[in-house]
Amino acid sequence: MVKIRLRRMGAKKAPFYRIVVADSRAPRDGAFIEEIGYYDPSKERPALNVDVEKAKKWLQNGAQPTDTVRSLLKKSGVLD
Repeated sequence: MVKIRLRRMGAKKAPFYRIVVADSRAPRDGAFIEEIGYYDPSKERPALNVDVEKAKKWLQNGAQPTDTVRSLLKKSGVLD
């Protein structure tokens, strides 16, 4: 099963996340298929950037977003 989920990056106590498409069996920070955006919650105004075309393509192909990514996709306008 293919999931759209967050991949943690950044320094200790300063997280930065990439939104990636990955096999559900792969580790959180392990191998992924494609990167479709990023999310930086550490700023005063959290930064969110999603490639809408890629996200819609993967959702149409059956990729399942995690709960957190689903809420981020709603904020970016990918999901209704």
